[in-house]
Amino acid sequence: MQSFIVAFAVLCVGPAAMAADRPNILWITAEDLNPVLGCYGDAINAGHTPHIDQLAERGVRFDRAYVNAPVCSSCRSGMILGAMQTTFGVHNHRSSRKRTPGEVIHLPEGITTLPQLLREAGYFTFNSGKDDYNFVYQREDLYTDANNPLRVARTKGQPFFGQIQSYGGKHAYGIEKKMKDRPRVDPASVAIPPYFPDIPQVRKQFAEHKEAGRVTDGDVGRVIKKLADDGLLENTVIFFMSDHGMPTSVRHKQFCYEGGVLVPLVVAGPGIPHGVVRDDLVSTLDVAATTVALAGLEIPEWFEGVDLFARDHQPREFVVSARDRCDYTIDRIRTIRTDRFRYIRNFMTDRPWMQPQYRDGRGVVREVRRMYEQGELNEVQARFYGPDRPAEELFDMQNDPHQINNLAHDPAHTHELKRHREILEKWIKDTDDKGQYPESQESLAGVLKRWGNKCVNPEYDALRAK
Repeated sequence: MQSFIVAFAVLCVGPAAMAADRPNILWITAEDLNPVLGCYGDAINAGHTPHIDQLAERGVRFDRAYVNAPVCSSCRSGMILGAMQTTFGVHNHRSSRKRTPGEVIHLPEGITTLPQLLREAGYFTFNSGKDDYNFVYQREDLYTDANNPLRVARTKGQPFFGQIQSYGGKHAYGIEKKMKDRPRVDPASVAIPPYFPDIPQVRKQFAEHKEAGRVTDGDVGRVIKKLADDGLLENTVIFFMSDHGMPTSVRHKQFCYEGGVLVPLVVAGPGIPHGVVRDDLVSTLDVAATTVALAGLEIPEWFEGVDLFARDHQPREFVVSARDRCDYTIDRIRTIRTDRFRYIRNFMTDRPWMQPQYRDGRGVVREVRRMYEQGELNEVQARFYGPDRPAEELFDMQNDPHQINNLAHDPAHTHELKRHREILEKWIKDTDDKGQYPESQESLAGVLKRWGNKCVNPEYDALRAK
């Protein structure tokens, strides 16, 4: 809760007065959270997420909002730049952490972050918690007061741009204490996706994710109350969203299926329509572009998002999401989501889906892997633990929301496969997707230095031989 206390200090300082055409803008970002909220039709959480539900009632709920990457640092790096992380080479998770001299990544000349753009335009900027950007930056350059909001007060009439972080799905860690005064979710009541075995450990995990949604709602409620108490609520546009899906073992966090990239997005505040539900395809890059537009600025030419509330807004034909190296595990996955289909391209078919990952030591992961090794999983459940994976996947989201039936080799869907393949190939070329180029030896040396024997991909062999 320290992040919220710090954020409240920022909101308190300075007078509430401001110019009507310069709204305050606040991002509330929950980590690792799928749309397990009452306003999104989650029956178990109906009535248990009142603050976010009320925010949606007085604003706009986006039902098909997708992150640019299913892991935090890559997603956040793209959002804060307004462009795909792959465009500026900041796509590998937890890059530029200065473990070796050649590992750092500098942004191209002329490219700057969203907080800097707003700060230069007169906004007070702050971030109560997580940055996690994969490039070299000084926090004090982005945020008016990077570390101690109590020292700097907004000037009279000065609007603010703020970022407040919630643990979101990570509230599931230690959830018993956090749910002490809340009704618990019965694991027997949750629906288990067919790609997971129906065992107590999995049921417990999915129940706790629902509970994490309830705790997150409490976080949001405290922020809204503080805004209201300080006379700031009516002048503040609030974006509530998540940086990717739940941190379970397969198909969610770090993967490019719906569970990894579909997130809640609710926007409310001055000038935002009330009680609207939108079903058009949205990228979280659009949040950055919309923020700039709300501040009265021109959207920079390098931004790849669009203003969601522009008078001439045209729905997207597709949304792109990308996964690259996560910690020590090297991979490259790209996905295209169109109105009806999801297309996934696995570029590294020489390695399994379930490569080593930071969750391997968790009980539920160990148990499902044991079941696979003992032949206790059905074909759908075992598929993800096998030794290989297809180069292409195509799913009809209308008839197959869990993405079980890969249509890439179905003759009846040859046209759709070709169409989606061409969309991706054009996007890679047009944006010069930096993921198509190998990560530098200097950068990989930094990863190897940090993670040691966990680095099992062949790309590390040459470094070990030195």
